[in-house]
Amino acid sequence: MEIYYEHEIPILLKIFHHSFLVDSPIDKVWNFYTDLHHLEIITPKRLEFKIIESSSNKITQGQTAHFSSKLLTRMTWKTKITVCKQYTYVDEMSNTIFKHWKHTHVFHKIDENQTKVTDEIEFELQYGFIGKMFEWYALDKLKKIFAHRQQATINALSGL
Repeated sequence: MEIYYEHEIPILLKIFHHSFLVDSPIDKVWNFYTDLHHLEIITPKRLEFKIIESSSNKITQGQTAHFSSKLLTRMTWKTKITVCKQYTYVDEMSNTIFKHWKHTHVFHKIDENQTKVTDEIEFELQYGFIGKMFEWYALDKLKKIFAHRQQATINALSGL
């Protein structure tokens, strides 16, 4: 007698979390972040970020977009907005060095003129064990990119 069974192998995803406060009303922050072109403002210039094409300039449920940027080399990727509800959206990336990438953006009203911006990224690099060896590098890059994004957001919204 042969017995077959399936079981799930737990995937060990890395989670990157970043939060900051911006002195701006939540609707102003939400409108800024749901305009796709905000990415050109908050992404570090050294990454040479470009929007290649998008199904919409406004972030909406089901929207897809193709981007290009320079990390180690120039790379392109596709994202899809899988969740979009008031003050929260999720983008999932494909066709990239990441086997899994889920980026959750959440905006919380602190008071009439202050908003908390929270980013949480679940990721797993491609290439199995070799990818695991480079997770520290990916986390370090994310820390630097999101520190820049924080300051760029604060600067952009204080000037609006």
